[in-house]
Amino acid sequence: MLAKRLIPCLDVKNGETVKGTNFVNLRSAGDPVELGRAYSEQGADELAFLDITASHEGRKTFTEMVSRVAATVNIPFTVGGGIGELKDVDRLLCAGADKVSVNSAALRHPSLIDEITNHFGSQVCVVAIDARMDETGRWSCYLNGGRIPTNRDLFDWAHEVQERGAGEILFTSMNHDGVKAGFANAALRRLSDSLSIPIIASGGAGCMEHFRDTFVEGHSDAALAASVFHFGEISIPQLKQYLKSEGINVRI
Repeated sequence: MLAKRLIPCLDVKNGETVKGTNFVNLRSAGDPVELGRAYSEQGADELAFLDITASHEGRKTFTEMVSRVAATVNIPFTVGGGIGELKDVDRLLCAGADKVSVNSAALRHPSLIDEITNHFGSQVCVVAIDARMDETGRWSCYLNGGRIPTNRDLFDWAHEVQERGAGEILFTSMNHDGVKAGFANAALRRLSDSLSIPIIASGGAGCMEHFRDTFVEGHSDAALAASVFHFGEISIPQLKQYLKSEGINVRI
């Protein structure tokens, strides 16, 4: 069995790392370059950098900051935010990113996924999906950092994403984001069991048990978290030791 991955996420706005609850009420969490270096040294498996207002503000991801983060880390590094065409991907890969994460642009122009995977390979393309479950139990996808609802169903879109060649899916439950009550494991399990590409769980980490649960109950391949790492509530070395003690295969 492949080792489960732990991925700290740097949500960046105006050059600083921020974290909110349910995609709002953002507060500062520190310098992204320093945080990236610390997570690399602590043994994180990968790092994600998401310029969370790039799509909403209609601009490109901060290439210079991506270069600075890439220079300090020695683990795979995924960058997202404001990516709308192949030259954006090329620019970020040249700046030091290993993968790119596309979300709003892929929903608006699904052929972008085909273009990225055909040009750079599936391993470069992570499709991020922000979705919210309504009172009927239906999961709908959202654009622009959770600001704009669409009529796309989470599971239908995830299957199309896989068919178009994406290498991974990063699924964030907007209902669970920042609440620290656990990941959306029922939805994650449905995604993981019906798709063949890796599923990264995002939204809801509050304690070490939540990571165990998303690997065991949600069948997630990786777990992404922000505030519990940024504010020192959970350390990555301790989390890995705990997961190993629970019988979960992680890289120590």
